[in-house]
Amino acid sequence: MYVSQPDDHSGENRVHSLITPERVVVYSAAMLVLYAGFLTIWAWASDGFTAGDVTRPGTDFSVFWSASYAMLHGPVWKIYHYAYFEKIEETLFQVPHNSFLPWLYPPTFLVLVKPFALVPPVVAYFLFVGVCAPLFVFATLGVSRLTSSTGSSRASWLFVAACPCVFVPAVFGQNSLLTAALAALAVHWIARHPSRAGLCIGLLVIKPQMAVLFPFVLIAARAWRTFGVAALSASLFGALSVLICGTQSLQLFFENAKLARELILEHSRHYWLASPTTFAVLREDGAPLAVAYAAHACVALIAVAAACRIWKSTRDARLRGATLAVATLLANPYVWHYELAWLGIAIACLMAIGFEKGWRRGEQGVLVLAWLLPVYEFFNRLAGLPQIGPVVLLLMLLLILRRARIVEEVTS
Repeated sequence: MYVSQPDDHSGENRVHSLITPERVVVYSAAMLVLYAGFLTIWAWASDGFTAGDVTRPGTDFSVFWSASYAMLHGPVWKIYHYAYFEKIEETLFQVPHNSFLPWLYPPTFLVLVKPFALVPPVVAYFLFVGVCAPLFVFATLGVSRLTSSTGSSRASWLFVAACPCVFVPAVFGQNSLLTAALAALAVHWIARHPSRAGLCIGLLVIKPQMAVLFPFVLIAARAWRTFGVAALSASLFGALSVLICGTQSLQLFFENAKLARELILEHSRHYWLASPTTFAVLREDGAPLAVAYAAHACVALIAVAAACRIWKSTRDARLRGATLAVATLLANPYVWHYELAWLGIAIACLMAIGFEKGWRRGEQGVLVLAWLLPVYEFFNRLAGLPQIGPVVLLLMLLLILRRARIVEEVTS
């Protein structure tokens, strides 16, 4: 059996490894088989994804394609009117009435999705996933340096591509693989190519809540050039989107954001069961809104403080990327299961460190839980099990902080 070798300075006992590069290949191949089986059963149960009362793959992407179609055939601002947009979705995709799939994204993302309707929906869906998924794998391997840790490029690509954090957003056709890839590229490039990093951060205005931690960590790291490029590119992209979509679209976006907060975030059990957040746990347990917001704010402050500490104390891109990804998920109250694509960055970074430096007690178990968390959240709307997401994310944050402390002890 493979036995990891702990660093001499740690004084910790050897830890028998359940996670080795060889076993990772087996685990990943097994997951791919399970994915294929799940999709086959899903297709059989829904008559080839044609049954009107069964959710089908690409549900969220159908929203993107509908928005593109609406932009090409009418006033842009009307996309934010739910009744108008719902009729388009019903016509194009036979979406059941009152299924509530509104357009909740800023005008910046409208600019990005505009070309989608130039090709058929199925083709656009596979093109979108076919670009975003490899980009995520490439970016994650770049920041984690997992290939050098495993000694095999194929094994590393297989592991990241087969992660549940890729499968879940790919099934929905969500943009979280794209936002996670931009974040990973930014962390990877920040030392050698600060302008490129800033541009990647600026592009996150397509989903601004996922960029909430970058200003804090950039200030902590004194990465002023990246900060400046990020602010400039975000401002220019935002201005361009308003120029294309109109100021009324921006105003209606904020109104829709308020609607989503009131109907989904604060009062939807359907959302709470699939959201790995402190807020969702407390609301599911019946906590008042004020208590849920206050508790989530406390966790968010802890996450931001932890991220700033690591970004200030080390230039290790793996520790920076891992803590940024986990802290972003902990800080946001509005996080669906598909946003756990960001968690894949942290998993890959910690695995690379574990392969190189040996495993610390408890790390492998937490990594397995984190690896499986997207699947748990994906099915939890049906199972109605307790929401364990915040616990897993906090455990991941503790692992990262422990690794950072070891690095500090070595360099001091």
